[in-house]
Amino acid sequence: MTVTLGPPLTDVAALTLADPARPAVRRRPRLRPGLLVAGAYLLLLVVAAAGPAVLAPGDPLAADPLAVLSPPSAAHWLGTDHLGRDVWTRVVHGAGHSLTIGVAATVIAVTGGVLLGLLAGLAHRVADEALSRTLDALSAFPMLLLALLFIAIAGPGTVSLIVAIGIATLPHHARVVRGQTLVVRRSGYVEQAVTFGQSRPRLVLRHVLPNVVGPVPVLAVIGLGEAVLAAAGLSFLGMGPQPPSPEWGAMLSEGRNYLQVAWWISILPGLAVTATVVSLTVVGRHWQARFDGRRR
Repeated sequence: MTVTLGPPLTDVAALTLADPARPAVRRRPRLRPGLLVAGAYLLLLVVAAAGPAVLAPGDPLAADPLAVLSPPSAAHWLGTDHLGRDVWTRVVHGAGHSLTIGVAATVIAVTGGVLLGLLAGLAHRVADEALSRTLDALSAFPMLLLALLFIAIAGPGTVSLIVAIGIATLPHHARVVRGQTLVVRRSGYVEQAVTFGQSRPRLVLRHVLPNVVGPVPVLAVIGLGEAVLAAAGLSFLGMGPQPPSPEWGAMLSEGRNYLQVAWWISILPGLAVTATVVSLTVVGRHWQARFDGRRR
């Protein structure tokens, strides 16, 4: 005599999962306070760079001899510097200078990196080997050292600073694009397009380039933070915008001699640089995780 107790457990599980009456459970994305704070700060930074008068309507170059080295107060939120200039106004107006340098340098690095990476990945073996070894040699040097070398040749200034940082950060982008190009050029749809007789420029623009530049925006966001930090460091050394320009690195340099009596002159621009770099890194890492298909 055979006793049937019911369907196997696997069948029960299958019936349970396939039950249309039971709604599917969707995982809600976790709320990340750090990401929200970083996004809010970057939004505020964009406002400060695009319209600094909205947040600080004063003149960043206006000096008040009667308010020299005044501590933070209701009249001057972040105090004044050694010339009586309002530090809050200078920090807000300096956002435009620092972001402009960082964005321009990142554009140079991304554009040059994509072009050199494509050229190395699509060129013949000898040319690819020569370009790859050159990029490896440049990557072996610290970014600030390469930038200092270029500025020593071209001279200090905003334009030289932008070009120097762009050239110094270019090899990293180029190596990433080269690696992606080598993968894409061996894919089936590219080989099929070659079989159909498509011209090389059309093949690159239609099939290779769109599938290569995927990680580039993620690297650009993270690289923007590095460019802002490098710009502040080089400006601190006197290689960037010259005083009385309200650039964060230049403000750090001007206030270093007054740390014992007026710490706010240097500390507050330094905090602005740190918050910018950290926020860009947080947003860039989150974007990278989503691009790679990971959840954080």
